[in-house]
Amino acid sequence: MIHAAFSHLPGKYRGGEGDDPTGFLTANRDGTQRLFDAAARQGVKRVIFLSSRAVFDGLPPGTDLPEDRAPDPQSLYGQAKLAAETHLATLPLTGLSLRATGLYGPGRAHKWQDLFADYRAGKTIAPRRATEVHTADLAQAVRLLLTETTPGPVHLSDILLDRHDLLAEVQRLTACPYPLPAKASTAVSQLRCARLASLGWTPGGTALLHRTLASLLP
Repeated sequence: MIHAAFSHLPGKYRGGEGDDPTGFLTANRDGTQRLFDAAARQGVKRVIFLSSRAVFDGLPPGTDLPEDRAPDPQSLYGQAKLAAETHLATLPLTGLSLRATGLYGPGRAHKWQDLFADYRAGKTIAPRRATEVHTADLAQAVRLLLTETTPGPVHLSDILLDRHDLLAEVQRLTACPYPLPAKASTAVSQLRCARLASLGWTPGGTALLHRTLASLLP
C-alpha cells in the first residue's frame, strides 16, 4: 500500500490546519493510524508512507539531515507526519516512511504558478532558497522501495534551488525584462539520501528542472 493522501488548506502543508487544528489531526494523524491498522489486519505486507522533511522543522536551519537523525517537528504538519511514522513502525509489516522535501513537476496548477506570475508582472520577489525534488524522481523512488525489505525512514531530496537561479531560467525562457531577486543567504537543512542512493536512485537534478520549466510557462 502506498499512502500519499493528506487533508490541508489549498496550497499549504505547514499551516495547513488553518483555524481547525483538531480536525487537521483527526483527519491526518488519526485517520492515517486507522488506515495502517486496517492494512495490518488485512495482511498487507508493505506500506510506503509519504512523509515529509517537516519532521525536522524544529531543528536550526543548516542542520545536516541523515536518515538516522532524531526528528524534531515544530509545525503541526511535521508532528502529524512523525506520529504516523511512529505508529507505522509498531506494526507487523514492512513500513517505509519516505521523507520528501518540496516536490515540483508538470501540471495545470503547479507550486510556482503564483511566483512566476508575480515575477512576470514586475512585483518584488523576496529572496529564498529551498530543496526540491521532481515528482518523476519521487515515482522512481517508490518503484525502488517496492522490493525494499528493511523498514524505517527513507530520505528523498535532490537540488538546493535559489529563487534567483529559478527565475533566471524563467527570464531566459520568456525574455522577461524585470530584475531578479537577490540570492538568498539563509542556511537550509538538507536531507541526505543514502538509502535511495544505495538502491540505484538517480534524480534528474538541474537538467530535469530546466526541461520541466518550459512546460510550466504559458
